Amino acid sequence: MYSEIESDSITCGSGLAREDGQTDDTDLRLIAWKRAMRCLLFACLLLASLPSFALDRFQVEGYTLPNGLQMLLKPGTERGHVAIRLVVGVGIDDFSCAEKELPHLLEHLLFSGIDATGEGGLEERMQALGGEWNAYTSNADTTFVIEAPAKNQRKVLDLLLALLTQTRIDDNAINAAKQVVEREDGGHYSHLQRWLDRQDLGHTASNQLAVELGLKCPERAEVDHLTREQLETARKAWYAPNNMTLIMVGDLDRLLPAYLERAWGALEAVAPTDHPPLPQIQASAAHERTLSHGFVGGGAKLHWLVPEPVLEDQHDETFDLLKDYLDWALYRQLRLAHSLSYGPSAEREVFGGVGFMSLNADVERDDVPQAEQVLEELKAGLLKDGLDADTFNRLKQAAIARQAWAVQGNSALADYYWSALGDYEEGRFADPARELQGVTLAEANKAMRELLLQPGYLRIEKPLMSYDQVMWVVVGVFALMMLGLLAWRIHRKQ
Repeated sequence: MYSEIESDSITCGSGLAREDGQTDDTDLRLIAWKRAMRCLLFACLLLASLPSFALDRFQVEGYTLPNGLQMLLKPGTERGHVAIRLVVGVGIDDFSCAEKELPHLLEHLLFSGIDATGEGGLEERMQALGGEWNAYTSNADTTFVIEAPAKNQRKVLDLLLALLTQTRIDDNAINAAKQVVEREDGGHYSHLQRWLDRQDLGHTASNQLAVELGLKCPERAEVDHLTREQLETARKAWYAPNNMTLIMVGDLDRLLPAYLERAWGALEAVAPTDHPPLPQIQASAAHERTLSHGFVGGGAKLHWLVPEPVLEDQHDETFDLLKDYLDWALYRQLRLAHSLSYGPSAEREVFGGVGFMSLNADVERDDVPQAEQVLEELKAGLLKDGLDADTFNRLKQAAIARQAWAVQGNSALADYYWSALGDYEEGRFADPARELQGVTLAEANKAMRELLLQPGYLRIEKPLMSYDQVMWVVVGVFALMMLGLLAWRIHRKQ
């Protein structure tokens, strides 16, 4: 197959005719488009091999095959290696609460084997090619992650293609995959765990709040009830070329475009499946709650969570900088000034279609009231005085400088493209440093005030009892036993 690719890959033009001498304008236009695209991509790869192009990580050659498969190709600086990411546009958020584990289970099933040798034989083939692979299912997508020697990149892609198209789903493979998924999710979902989740006792603070607000399913999704029919339906609906993006970074084969067109261009597109809308806040939640985590302990965790207001421009960049500022402010107040918390932090999370900012602190159980007071004083001071200009500019410049070394190597670059697919436009990814530079102090202050003016949700995680309380319970029980014994002896004497 490769010899055919080599002989045809650098030929440009479309002067073809049928054997009977009659031309078909549609066929000729299609063939001409393919050959022109092939020549363009070949030229792009030659251009991309220049050092100035390769060093610009934001400039990436992208194109779409006739079947809808999107390609992103980027020559990297590490020779002899390629990083491959196949992103399939299906994730946990595309299914109801009862079917949340369907894409995860399907991901594992695709590694069950393409012939009689099964999963072990499939892994042996990858080992023989000198590569490693894995797959991950997130809320938004399912991604196959491969690291391979450059000399075998097309053979590795052949094996990945076989995994997608030749894997046979049977009951034995389904049962084995279900056991793996169940173990990854924490083991068998017992009746006690289910009851605790229903009582909001089995979730972390942010997850518990998301459940209260209707942004997250109250119980852990299970796999026992999922059927072969459901899996086959999901595979046909979502695992199609027009729902995939293939990312390759590294020492790319110059014949790669012709190979991709021949092998991966043969996949058949399907009618697109609409993604369901992401859930929004549908219910109210208590402003303050104490969550019992564990039975005995002397520590506690303080969380103040608040939905992020939607900004018209530079939403993520603004709140990323604001998170850095709040993180530093918490560190100065709760650790340096008051010695209440060793590792306070500000975090950003997304549940459904709603983003949250949280201020968090690990404290001693008895210090929770004082930590709450310090947190309230911090918020009040920020609302009154605004962000300190010098601190904001220092943290902003640190965030910008961090972009120079944040992504290093083929693998990290492929992961970056995977995470930033929504920012790719006209051959370039957005430059985070430039976006961060565009955030002004006034815009950050405006976002901070919109955020902190909300009442938010206070969640305190702590064990059911402290060590002192357990000691007094033991003393009380012992005293009752002694009193009972004394009463029994007095009764016998009488």
